[in-house]
Amino acid sequence: MILRFALLGLTTLIFLSAAPAQAARNELVIGISQFPSNFNPNIDSMMAKSYVLAMARRPFTTYDANWNLICMLCTDLPDLGKGTAVAEKTADGKDGIALTYTIRPDAVWGDGTPITTKDVIFTWEVGRHPKTGVASSELYERITAIDAPDDKTFTMHVNKRTCDYQGINDFDLLPAHIEAPNFADPVEYKNRSAYETDTTNPGLWFGPYRVVEVSSGAHVVLEPNPTWWGKKPHFSRIVVKAVENTAALTANLLSGDVDMIAGELGLTLDQALSFEKRHGEGFQMIYKSGLIYEHVDLNLDNPLLADRRVRRALVHAIDRDAISQQLFDGKQSPAHGQTNPLDRVYFDGIPKYAHDPKQAAALLDEAGWKEGPGGVRQNEKGEPLRMEIMTTAGNKTRELVEQVLQSQWRQVGVDVRIRNEPARVFFGETVSKRKFDAMAMFAWISSPENIPRTTLHSDEIPAEGNGWAGQNYTGFRNAEMDRTIDDMEVVCEKDANQALWNRMQTLYAEELPAIPLYFRANAFILPKWLKGVTPTGHQYPTALWVENWVGE
Repeated sequence: MILRFALLGLTTLIFLSAAPAQAARNELVIGISQFPSNFNPNIDSMMAKSYVLAMARRPFTTYDANWNLICMLCTDLPDLGKGTAVAEKTADGKDGIALTYTIRPDAVWGDGTPITTKDVIFTWEVGRHPKTGVASSELYERITAIDAPDDKTFTMHVNKRTCDYQGINDFDLLPAHIEAPNFADPVEYKNRSAYETDTTNPGLWFGPYRVVEVSSGAHVVLEPNPTWWGKKPHFSRIVVKAVENTAALTANLLSGDVDMIAGELGLTLDQALSFEKRHGEGFQMIYKSGLIYEHVDLNLDNPLLADRRVRRALVHAIDRDAISQQLFDGKQSPAHGQTNPLDRVYFDGIPKYAHDPKQAAALLDEAGWKEGPGGVRQNEKGEPLRMEIMTTAGNKTRELVEQVLQSQWRQVGVDVRIRNEPARVFFGETVSKRKFDAMAMFAWISSPENIPRTTLHSDEIPAEGNGWAGQNYTGFRNAEMDRTIDDMEVVCEKDANQALWNRMQTLYAEELPAIPLYFRANAFILPKWLKGVTPTGHQYPTALWVENWVGE
């Protein structure tokens, strides 16, 4: 199973206003800190979009709040013992597998059109086209054929027999009856998709809610989907309001302009802790640690960062323990790699870089960066050791962390300049197309035991030639990492698989394609009248179970 990482702009907090008791709460206004860069489920990867679309769509498979893989759009997971998963050989003699899924018989699009295998085959055609630029193209490329004996049953022939073969979480279904004409020119599909040109078309949606209004950069309005086959949702109207400045988001909460700030994408932990001290008695406060990795991606095509000694010096120069204690009251643990200690496959034996400015200085000296005028190091040509860091504008915690990093790097002679952008630009263009010159600070949120192929394998480097597909934004190229990731997917014996996980984490710590900062915890601030919101701690948001939310 290929699981893409979801980009996180901020730790979100679900906030609901402490409004007076009402006879009926039929509307819910949710505040989030970003606006989706687009609405096509296959184009780009951004938590703001995942959160909104979770109310209006359903994946075939996903992880629930207990970190168990479950079916949502399908009836049962494929199983080798039941014959719905069958080992087979590929055309070139490799180990493949045939996976049979059945679409729920009552599943229909919001315009009443049945969801069928025609949609499955069309989605596969879009996903595997090299010019479409889908975020998780590797999943679609692995599927060599799809058999569809009827409208509800299909068998995927996959060219690799992976350990986690049952899930197709990122096979994001598209409505063939609407989108097929828009795919006539695959290069232009991203712009011509009805998800961009006709976002309120009911036929695009098939969740408990459907999108009925979009005000770009401001809000999205959802109303119950009359063709939804599951539990009837409680709220007659949900408004997702984007407020990209977190201070303004807090003001919206306190004024009652938003009922709830989503825990996946809203206030940062330090802001939540401060909020709890002042206003916590009127709310439910839930702190959920999860698989959220705050880090700084390094553009390894930048000559300054291509030298591993410089990368290691940058890590030695920062004090992650102080950041954790002073900004987050110790509730967000420093990260030494990309795998969270909460994950079963975590390996504690990786190289770790303590705060050591002297060691940082020694590494920079060794790399040819000597002390220069004004305290800024320079090379033998007199060129300064100067670079730029970027993150999401308006995220006060990130902006503060940037300033701390800037100050600590300056102490060892590295001149770092700050330039931030709105989240929809930062994620929609700068990061996804590798336009950042040196450093990009953001978070990955993943699912349990998520093999980081899309972020670390050299095949996943976005470029114009592949339609900017993939999430290896650092441009990391390492043959041993590629082999290790390939083996992690197919070597399923427990001890052997763990050994590969250990090697992957060690390589990551040795090579440092990114600077690890800390593992985030999401703070959910709920009004006392809202029930049913269950944090998951991974990349699949609470909104996937929005029909269980009740305003009492």
